[in-house]
Amino acid sequence: KMRSEAASTSGDGFAVESVVVDFGHRRSSCGYCKSGSRTSISHGLWAHSLTVDAYQGLLDRGWRRSGCFLYKPDMEKTCCPSYTIRLKAADFVPSKDQNRVYKRMERYLDGRLDVKRTSRSKDVPMTSDELCVEMGSPICDLGPKEKPEQIICLLSDQISMAGHLYLKRWDSNNSIQLPKAAVKKVEPAKRKLQALESEELVLSCNAAFQIGAALRRLKKEVDHSEAAKLNSVNEKSPETIAEFLASHLKDLAESYGLSVRACNGHLNYYSPKNHVKAEVETSAISTKTYAVDQDKHLNKACEGSGSHGCKLEVRIMKSCFDPEEYSLYKKYQVAVHNDTPDVVTKESYKRFLVDTPLIHIPPNSHRATTPPCGFGSFHQQYLIDGKLVAVGVIDILPNCLSSKYLFWDPDVPFLSLGKYAALEEIRWVHENQLHCPSLQYYYLGYYIHSCSKMRYKAAYRPSELLCPLRYRWILYDIAKPLLDRRKYVVLSDY
Repeated sequence: KMRSEAASTSGDGFAVESVVVDFGHRRSSCGYCKSGSRTSISHGLWAHSLTVDAYQGLLDRGWRRSGCFLYKPDMEKTCCPSYTIRLKAADFVPSKDQNRVYKRMERYLDGRLDVKRTSRSKDVPMTSDELCVEMGSPICDLGPKEKPEQIICLLSDQISMAGHLYLKRWDSNNSIQLPKAAVKKVEPAKRKLQALESEELVLSCNAAFQIGAALRRLKKEVDHSEAAKLNSVNEKSPETIAEFLASHLKDLAESYGLSVRACNGHLNYYSPKNHVKAEVETSAISTKTYAVDQDKHLNKACEGSGSHGCKLEVRIMKSCFDPEEYSLYKKYQVAVHNDTPDVVTKESYKRFLVDTPLIHIPPNSHRATTPPCGFGSFHQQYLIDGKLVAVGVIDILPNCLSSKYLFWDPDVPFLSLGKYAALEEIRWVHENQLHCPSLQYYYLGYYIHSCSKMRYKAAYRPSELLCPLRYRWILYDIAKPLLDRRKYVVLSDY
């Protein structure tokens, strides 16, 4: 059975088979927990050739490739169990944060994004308009007569954004996942609490406590050199954080006739007496309506170029060595991952991201259906006005697009190209189901719940994790509480 699954036909019509060599168990140092010893345990194979059907089967059994080397973690023994994670593209619902990535790119292409603001001092408060533009807030698109529930929702968004801005001081990689800030209505009986005679306390938020807790968790996970940045008690206190948030949200609050102040770690919104804005009440925005709106914007954001001569182009190329790609990769590794230039050689780049054992299947081959580019290993290039700004290394297989690696230009971090490329890859899968109905899933690699920097993959919802024993797909929402308790879980038991 496995032999027939692996057998395929090349574009020239000759029968080919998968040929691999067993490398056995391997121990190495772990790049996720950085334990310092050889605690990462996996099984390895060297692939001389591999059909796309065979590799699809290996992915669905927990394997991944690095160049021509295939590996699978020994889930019961390794220090950081790695679960294969995937998303059905047709079911994807972008979050508000993901939608803002598209909006930010759209404003950049149109010339409406002020990139100079990204280099401003971290201690200088932003105006409400600046914060909107910097973080891509939907509040910029609203008129002056918003409903009370919209105001509460947007204030929550802005507090979350200001919180992420605060965390960037120590967490430049955006590894900390914060819950959305919750702005709550204050009951009438408590409105005079901590308020002046001429005003009433109408809204309150405790996001500063959540941010402080996140910083304490981060301190436990980073090494000693980085932990020194987090040793200041004052910087982590809810009182200090709330004051930071209040300074950045002052103008926004005033635009709604409110004032905002930090009080004992809480962020409080006050209204002048007899001028409570439309009797603010909480109400949920329809999730279904929001999802539809996001999908509309998703398609629109991917359609053309900007109106001021700035054009985004996305190309898919067969995997091969490209000097321009290598130059960008080296720049990225040095700036983002702190590699030394002498380590980032052409040979190491080729082994990691160019070499592939996958046998390319061209379009219009013997197979009944294929996407326009065929099946195999590809580099998806992102160019703005002809300049290469990002490259996604991907494998396109019968059932999925498997994302292997992405590198981007460190000069444009404000475009969030990692997130943008992931959204583009999901969109590509969804669109190409017309050409190849079996192509339904987006594989994001490994999800490592014990490493906070890898949890961002679960933000693409609704995702599934592969059970490491029975190879069944389990919804992430079911798996998460189990992984909160133990690193290794036989997910299909539940």
